[in-house]
Parts: sequence; structure tokens; C-alpha cells
Amino acid sequence: QVQLVESGGGLVQAGDSLRLSCAASGRTFSDYAMGWFRQAPGKGREFVAAISWSSLITYNSDSVKGRFTISRDNAKNTVFLQMNSLKPEDTAVYYCAASLQHPRMWSDSTAPSYWGQGTQVTVSS
Repeated sequence: QVQLVESGGGLVQAGDSLRLSCAASGRTFSDYAMGWFRQAPGKGREFVAAISWSSLITYNSDSVKGRFTISRDNAKNTVFLQMNSLKPEDTAVYYCAASLQHPRMWSDSTAPSYWGQGTQVTVSS
């Protein structure tokens, strides 16, 4: 059994920053890439970012490039998403995920092996 638990979401103003965390338990993820998806109200699932076990490979969606940074701390089984220059269109529930797929193969249609419960991010104008 693997569990992913997100934290760090909240209500902020446009231009502010947030740092999301995803803590994994139950096992180590030496074979898994980790990443983030988001889903806004009335919208479909959107890929945000992914990172390899070694952290040598990262991949961000075009909508967040230059603003969001994904990282991981394998000793703590934790992945992070640093979100800067937040925009109202970033408002969504953010989900942590783990997948055997290469980070650069992640997309909106990727079906991860494990999902977290999500954390709400709301950005006001």
C-alpha cells in the first residue's frame, strides 16, 4: 500500500507564491517518477510537472514554465512544487501522483499508479 498526501495549498493573491508538498508512505519510490496534476472547476485534468527519481530530469507544462519548479527529497520521500507568480488561472485542486512513465512522457492523459487526495489552491485577482 502506497499513500500520497499533499499539503501546502491555500488562498493567495495574484503574484504570490506557494510551495506544495507531497509526502509518500508505505514504500520508497526508486522506480517511480513523481509529479503533479491539477483540475479546475468544470475543467478536465491538466498535467503540471514531473520529475525523475534522480531529479536529473524534470518536465513542466508550457502553462507553468518559468513560474513553477518541481523538486524531490528522496530521503524524506517527498516531492515539492514551488509555485511563483501565481495567476487566477492557476486556481485548481492540485494532485500528487507517482508513475513508472518517463517524466517527459507525462501528459493530461497519463494514468499514474498512485494518486493523492489533492490540495486546493485558490488565486484571487
